[in-house]
Amino acid sequence: MPVVGADLSKRLVPDELWELAAPLLPSFAARPQGGGTAPCDERAVFTAVVYALTSGCAWRHLPPTFDTSPATAHRRFTVWTEAGLWRRLHRAVLDELGARGEVDWTSAIVDAASVRAKRGSLTGPNPVDRGKKGSKLHVLSDAQGIPFAVAVSGANMHDGLALKPLIRGIPAVRSRRGPRRRRPVKLRADKAYFSAEHLAWLRERGPVARIARPGIESGERLGRHRWKIARSIAWLFGYRRLTVRYERKGSHFLAFLSLAAAALTCYKKLAKLAT
Repeated sequence: MPVVGADLSKRLVPDELWELAAPLLPSFAARPQGGGTAPCDERAVFTAVVYALTSGCAWRHLPPTFDTSPATAHRRFTVWTEAGLWRRLHRAVLDELGARGEVDWTSAIVDAASVRAKRGSLTGPNPVDRGKKGSKLHVLSDAQGIPFAVAVSGANMHDGLALKPLIRGIPAVRSRRGPRRRRPVKLRADKAYFSAEHLAWLRERGPVARIARPGIESGERLGRHRWKIARSIAWLFGYRRLTVRYERKGSHFLAFLSLAAAALTCYKKLAKLAT
C-alpha cells in the first residue's frame, strides 16, 4: 500500500471542507470513571474514511500514516453514521451552494444504477446481471446534476418505488435571498417512474411531472436533460468503494454513497467557485 503524505491528506480533506464537517461531528464524552481509549485526531479519522471511499481499500489496509488504527477509523465511521453525520454534512454543503445561488431549482432529475454486492442487507438479485446479488443506487439531483438526495435498495427493487422517498428527502436549502427552498419546479424521469399514482402525487406536491410515457414518448427528448444525472452517477462511481459493495450493513454502504454525493461531489462544485 502506498504511503499517504500530508499533501494527499490535504487534497482528500481541504481545510474548507473540514471547517464544514468539524462542527457537525458528535462530541466525545470521556467516561466518568476515567480510563478507556484516549480521544483521537478526528480530522485524521475523517481523512481515513475519505481515503477508504476514494481508494476502495479495506479498513485493515489503511496506511499507517493517517495516525489512526483501522479499528478506530471503522469504529468512528460507525458512530458518525449512526449519528447522521453524512446527511447533515450533505445539507451543510448544499446550504453553501444555495447561499451563492448555485442550486438550479428549475427541475430535479432522478435516476438509478446497480452495482454488484458481495453480501449484506439492502441487496437482491439483479435482473440485468443474470440474477447475481446486487444493490441499487438511487440519486435525485438539481437541473445541473448536483445531488439532492440519495438512497440504496436491493437491485431487484423497481426504480419507481424510490421516487417518493427521494423527493421527500430533498432538504430545505438556503437561498441567496428569501426563505429556504426544497421544491423544484419540474421533475424529469424516464418511463420507469411513470404511473398514474406518481402523476397525482406530484400534482399535489407541486413539481410539474416531465416523465416519459411508456410506448408514447422516446427517451431522446428526456436525454437532453438526463445526461446530467448520468454524469453525476458516473462521478459517484469514480469513488472505488461504490463500484462493488463489500459492506455487510446497508446503512454503511449508504453512508459512503452520502459522503461521495455530499461532501465530495457537491463540495467540488463549491470549491470551483472559490478559484
